Amino acid sequence: MSDYKQGSLFDLLEELEKEKPKILLTEDEIFELADVDLIKQIQEDRRIERKPASFQPQHVADYIVMWSNTPPNGGLLVVGIQDDGTLEGLTSKGIKRVNKLESVSLDFCPDSRYESKRVAFTHENGNQDFILLFRCQYIGNKVVLNNKGEAFDRKGDNKRQLKAIEIRELQISKGELSFENEHCNLPYPHKFDLNLIQDYADAFRKHRNTTLSYTNEDILEITRLGKIKNKRFIPNNACAIVFAKDPREIISGCHIRFLRFEGEEEGTGDRWNAQKDIWIDAGSIPHQVKEAQQVIESQLRSFTRLGKDDGKFHTAPEYPPYAWYEALVNACVHRSYGLRNMNIYIKMFDDRLEIESPGGFPGVVNAENIYTTHYPRNPHLFEAMYYLGFVKGVREGTRRMKESMEAMELPPPEFVQMKGNHHTVVVRLRNEYKHRKVWLDSDAITVVGEALFTTLTQDEKRAINFIAEHGEISVSNLQRLTQRTWHSARDLLKGLVDRGILTSTHSKNKVKKLGRDTAARYILKR
Repeated sequence: MSDYKQGSLFDLLEELEKEKPKILLTEDEIFELADVDLIKQIQEDRRIERKPASFQPQHVADYIVMWSNTPPNGGLLVVGIQDDGTLEGLTSKGIKRVNKLESVSLDFCPDSRYESKRVAFTHENGNQDFILLFRCQYIGNKVVLNNKGEAFDRKGDNKRQLKAIEIRELQISKGELSFENEHCNLPYPHKFDLNLIQDYADAFRKHRNTTLSYTNEDILEITRLGKIKNKRFIPNNACAIVFAKDPREIISGCHIRFLRFEGEEEGTGDRWNAQKDIWIDAGSIPHQVKEAQQVIESQLRSFTRLGKDDGKFHTAPEYPPYAWYEALVNACVHRSYGLRNMNIYIKMFDDRLEIESPGGFPGVVNAENIYTTHYPRNPHLFEAMYYLGFVKGVREGTRRMKESMEAMELPPPEFVQMKGNHHTVVVRLRNEYKHRKVWLDSDAITVVGEALFTTLTQDEKRAINFIAEHGEISVSNLQRLTQRTWHSARDLLKGLVDRGILTSTHSKNKVKKLGRDTAARYILKR
């Protein structure tokens, strides 16, 4: 660190910031400390964009719009420097051009918010010059458009123009538009689940501890789920999602699709390897959550292992119930219902469980702050699910997901925003099944018994687990599973038969090839 002589505390802090690794400087720190040496050192990334002196005011405005729509901090734009760091300067462009650049928002992007400053430098010939540095703030409550009605955001180090449906989706996410408050055009009450509405109203009265004589429709209006006009209740989209008998009448993608795949990858075409394909579309979101919960529970396995410290058997589910249930509820509560034709997917693989929800991260939420930031995309839907007991609303859901996974010595949940025509958020839970060498499917432990368990090899456990999941195993199955030779795999299975754990079955018409009985199948002995 450079020597610090007599001076103010501010000078000391400035020295410390200058010693900070450039990659760690925030956008505000770069703007405050900026000189040409710093700007030349910092390469284009998610914080900063460089543009040459010839860059036109309209294009400058487009980048200011981009930063205005890029959470969480916006970014920086430098004009008068080439991509390779060569300083051009703006003096030669004339004062009118510079004034136009500095006041670009007046003509091209009036809703943006930024400040600019001139950063001076000296050319090799001794001439004084400057570049322009813009600090563009992220606007959290409005989608910023240019004078042509276009919007942009930042992905990596690229500017991306948003499509019309993406602009609308972002407006909804920022609260500028409210999809929830739009009339749903479903007639009330005969298109709605009145029993569920009664449960909701009763929960509201109990929670608010009110003695006022509110009707159920009064409560729906109080909680922003519709309006009462001329003594008639008019439901909105949020009300339909929670209480309609069939919300797909207005939102075709308001359903959940469960897929279970064989292996670790989702095949395509004639190699699509889904073993289960279940559509969950019966009724409103609360009913769908409950049905999806039952489907997931029916497909999850439990494992039993011998404890390291106490020598006793312990049984645990493939994934902690809280983690996958919270991921399911979050997908239903925080998805974008404005993307009417897109549905939620639950995909189960051998090594992981994935829940895909339409729409990107809502508002200021991202993969880095998701454990500490609460920003519901659908606040009225969220509140309704709170009174129905599905969510807590205190930012503890994702944290408990992480804690429950760690308690089972599993990796923390992964939150990923996928790219495509529309963003999709994927919550991924990994079960680390490849490393569960000491675990055995709990269905199989009743057959194997505690005494034999301690004598099993890793490959024998893998064979037994495969049978517990699939019902049977062939020699070829085990060969692929363990990378053994065919004869070695056969001998392992025969050994388990001899020990009374498995029994072998054959078809009436044995198919033999090169001395191999390819029809042989092995199952757990009951």
